[in-house]
Amino acid sequence: MTPLKGRHALVTGGGRGIGRAIAASLVKAGATVTVVGRSAASLEQAVALGDAHAATVADVTDLQAVQRAVQAAVDRHGPVDLMIANAGSAASAPFLKSDPDMFRRMLDVNLLGVTTMAQAVLGSMTERGFGRIVAVASTAGLKGYPYVSAYCAAKHAVIGFVRALALETAKTGVTVNAVCPGFSDTDLVAESLDRIMAKTNRTRDEALAELVKHNPQGRLIDPAEIADAVVWLCGESARSVTGQAIVVAGGEL
Repeated sequence: MTPLKGRHALVTGGGRGIGRAIAASLVKAGATVTVVGRSAASLEQAVALGDAHAATVADVTDLQAVQRAVQAAVDRHGPVDLMIANAGSAASAPFLKSDPDMFRRMLDVNLLGVTTMAQAVLGSMTERGFGRIVAVASTAGLKGYPYVSAYCAAKHAVIGFVRALALETAKTGVTVNAVCPGFSDTDLVAESLDRIMAKTNRTRDEALAELVKHNPQGRLIDPAEIADAVVWLCGESARSVTGQAIVVAGGEL
């Protein structure tokens, strides 16, 4: 079945990890998918393997680059119906070693990377009376974790933004939601494992156990599970779901 046939989806951070899985699932659901990211190589691979239909290189922290990327996507495939703001980054440090620059970096990519993309597509969505905006946030947007205060602050801000914009757009045909994964089987988490191992001299299995202890199911989340939640939020059956933070974390919250 192709419930999203005829829809144009744009996925930021779509060249790898969760974004790549989301792009692939949207393609399977019938959508035409444009992936946006900073790495031309990973984006081109996603297109070549059929996980997306087109790719545009852009840094979501660069407003002009975002505007150019959206315009390029519109010129190629028409107005954006589904915007998945997945691009993100995590930095870890004790709070007393987390300088203002770290907080700015986390806010730039994790919050402003969502808001700038939303502003670039929302006008057209409201004019046409249909749109889906989905931010890939994190359980760190709903609870705290030690040593990632800047990341938690930025992801909490994303949830606040989603709830506010959902109320502004409630009567326009546009829904705005967030998906909040727990620790997932991605390159980002692999990098976290490497940092834990380097700082604590733990083995990889020991470092992994430290991460999955937050999940009552005792495992990392498969990116495909997160993608399924996004596809559902993009569909017609979720038209009354807006302003929500959908947790995909094995019962953690």
